[in-house]
Amino acid sequence: MLTNLFIKNYALIREFEMQPDPELSIITGETGAGKSIMLGAIGLLLGNRADTRVLYDEGEKCVIEGTFDVPDHDSLIHIFEEEELDYDATNIIRREISPSGKSRAFVNDTPVTLETLRKIGNLLVDVHSQHDTLQLGSNEYQLYIIDTYAQNQTIQNDYRQAYRLYKKHEHSYEDLVANADTLRKELDYNKFLLDELAEADLTANEEQEMLEDQLKMLENAEEIKTKLNTAIEIITNSEYAVNTNLRQIGAILGQLSNLSSKYTGLKERVESCLIELRDVASELETEEVNIEFDPERINQIQERLSMIYRLQKKHNVESIQELLSIQEVLEAKVGKVLNFDDAIAEAKKQMDKSFEALMKIAQKLSATRTKVISSIEKELMELLKDVGMPNATVSIQHDVVKPIANGIDSVNLRFSANKGMKPQELKSVASGGEFSRLMLCVKYLLADKTSLPTIIFDEIDTGISGEVAIKVGRMIKRMAQAKHQVLAISHLHQIAAKGNVHYFVYKDNSAEKTVSKIKKLSEQERINEIAKMIGGENPSESAIKNAKELLETA
Repeated sequence: MLTNLFIKNYALIREFEMQPDPELSIITGETGAGKSIMLGAIGLLLGNRADTRVLYDEGEKCVIEGTFDVPDHDSLIHIFEEEELDYDATNIIRREISPSGKSRAFVNDTPVTLETLRKIGNLLVDVHSQHDTLQLGSNEYQLYIIDTYAQNQTIQNDYRQAYRLYKKHEHSYEDLVANADTLRKELDYNKFLLDELAEADLTANEEQEMLEDQLKMLENAEEIKTKLNTAIEIITNSEYAVNTNLRQIGAILGQLSNLSSKYTGLKERVESCLIELRDVASELETEEVNIEFDPERINQIQERLSMIYRLQKKHNVESIQELLSIQEVLEAKVGKVLNFDDAIAEAKKQMDKSFEALMKIAQKLSATRTKVISSIEKELMELLKDVGMPNATVSIQHDVVKPIANGIDSVNLRFSANKGMKPQELKSVASGGEFSRLMLCVKYLLADKTSLPTIIFDEIDTGISGEVAIKVGRMIKRMAQAKHQVLAISHLHQIAAKGNVHYFVYKDNSAEKTVSKIKKLSEQERINEIAKMIGGENPSESAIKNAKELLETA
């Protein structure tokens, strides 16, 4: 439960603090005094977004802090463990908004994200506003009522997981089918390109430059052969052959070496040159023998290079290796299309399998919902009698639909407040007061099915008065005396008298800037305030007496 609420520098609130009663706390005040502002602050505490416009003093930060006593709350403990937060029987949640607009949230002084704050807040407080009453007409909220009553949390989680898996497989299958149509259109062209490259029979070790060099040699074979013969002749066979001259030089230096040792080294160098020259001559002779003019080979190389040049230009690349890379990509594309039928069949198999698993859970979930519908109808009609609608009729129309995010069930809560009138959709038949009372009955019905410690009602008494208001007050009181702490913002004296404590919100205009304040009323102040709610600003003796009687009977 909420044991302490502190608000500082928020909207018209300079600073105020309250300690709600463990059972029923009543909050009253004039229109515009700040009751809704307080709810807005609580909303920030539960994870709503904010900006600097909420600051009373733009130069100071806004602080909203709530202290909650929640011992042994299993779901809350699980979230604390999941978010790696320290859990205690008493937990402090704080929200700060700086003048720069930066917002920070803390749980037990540990910084948390707004998403974490929302997760925790959803398990601590249920704030019911007039907007929530309008939600009563939505299919989603009506399913929420049924699921909460049926305690379907576990099977709902199972369904959501199965639904996500099914949608994942469905999207995969649909993507494959869509891609298959596109790829099949490209298949003929890609296969043509692939066949062309495959026919070229390119290899990773094939060197384009080597082919080009070989072609040059073959095309100039006669010229090369002639020049090689000339070189061999100069070295070995002519009258002035180089090797003959070198031998003579070596002999001369040999004779001189007998006279001086310095000529020995020169002789050895000449002999080395002679050996190297003989080796060169041998290689030249080999080259001359091997080189031949081969028109057929020239034609083969020319055709090979022409094909390579053409493919490179076609694919806008400059090397054989790049052509091979393109060939690999084309092989993958063509192979993918050729194997697409198998891939599509496998994807459909997975989709059908996940759909079958989904439907098993969906049918179980639907069965639990169907099972409790008549009980919800019956109990709501009994509760409606308690709030002054003895002739009210409630029926829940149930239809099975294709699987969606929350199941295979479509429900439509139909209502009639008058005897003999066929139940119809809420928006067609319910007035504001009837809507509020029906919503209160729904909250009362679900109170024992949830572990929410604190419920806040924002003018749940809209559109009612007199004896009906007394009955509504009794229901709120019973809810608070069960296991829920209730805070009720009200404008009706019949309900205000039911509170264990009574807080009054008012505007203070004594300073230059209006400030909203809140105070806990004493017994006499409660009498006076309820008397004013009965008889106006200057209540009569009978109004004061009536106020005392209301408090005594409460």
